[in-house]
Amino acid sequence: MPRRTSKKPNSYQSKPIWSSNTELVGLVFELISPADTFVYPQYTIGLHAWFLDQVRSSDPELSAYLHDGESEKPFTISALDGEMVSSGREVQLKANTIYRWYITALSGQVVNWLEQWMRNLPRELNLRNATLQIKSCQIAHAPTTYEELLNSEHRETVSLKFLSPTSFRRKGHHFPLPMPTNVFHSYLRRWNDFSGMPIDQDAFLEWVDNYVLISRCQLTTTKVLAGKKGAVTGFTGAVEMSLTKDASKQPEFQQLFYALGNLAPYCGTGHKTTFGLGQTRLGWSSQVVQNEPDLQSVLAKRIEDLAEIFKAQRKRTGGERAEEIASKWATILARREMGESLQVVAQDLGMPYETVKTYAKLARRALKAEQA
Repeated sequence: MPRRTSKKPNSYQSKPIWSSNTELVGLVFELISPADTFVYPQYTIGLHAWFLDQVRSSDPELSAYLHDGESEKPFTISALDGEMVSSGREVQLKANTIYRWYITALSGQVVNWLEQWMRNLPRELNLRNATLQIKSCQIAHAPTTYEELLNSEHRETVSLKFLSPTSFRRKGHHFPLPMPTNVFHSYLRRWNDFSGMPIDQDAFLEWVDNYVLISRCQLTTTKVLAGKKGAVTGFTGAVEMSLTKDASKQPEFQQLFYALGNLAPYCGTGHKTTFGLGQTRLGWSSQVVQNEPDLQSVLAKRIEDLAEIFKAQRKRTGGERAEEIASKWATILARREMGESLQVVAQDLGMPYETVKTYAKLARRALKAEQA
């Protein structure tokens, strides 16, 4: 569990920060380290845990829902945006360098909690051995409602920039391409969960498949660490989508198409958006690719390779359970190979230490058998 700081919190104005009917908002924090410091490659797990710990300290019921709820998650977080370099087995953060960190809320309940939290922000964000000072917190995506998104102005096309690796789940595998049906299915799931104005999913996605075109795109793919289950293959870049003339025959879907495009910066795209993936902005740019530290790519590739070995060995048992175990073995063994202690890995993955220790032993044995 992340350490809590005992230092006096920042204080904010007593007047409302946004209107009481706000349902969506995005915040950006400016963080700074007073000295060169290091974070582990999967540090977004720590950001996720620190945020939930902040919620837990004042609203345990909301924290439990955010952590364990079966519906779509009503928040996103980003990775740190700033100069980061691989150094040995860790990622280095530069002294006196600004790092930006984004949080968005997708429901009125989370928005209300954020407003109260902003009045009494802690001065520090703790990531295991790295302590970052919170220099400022500002609104990044304007407070709004789902109804306002539905009735907002729009251009003829929807242009989206994917700032962090973005991926979808398709038939049990990662699918790193922004196919319109995948992209808008991602947004519609959040819309149906939180807007109070649900739309028939099958009918809308059939309309998307028939009438939404990709006008242009510029993408690159990469392997990245995400969440507690290892590596993800994702894309970054930009895509522009437009509608055919016949799309206007269903004006309610046409209106929703533009509303969901405007929802994208708040909800992110694809999966693992609460661990930094799928950060999305409006507009077109040919230069939006964020380079991940080399260490993250190396570790992500190692996890993926190990997972394939363990999955192949467990083919006879098959099923989702076998794949999940193979992924956990791969994550634990790869991180142990990088020098991380099993205690730390167990804490990050939310697993009992003895289970992680057993999995590490079984994974080494399985790998040795493969290499024999």
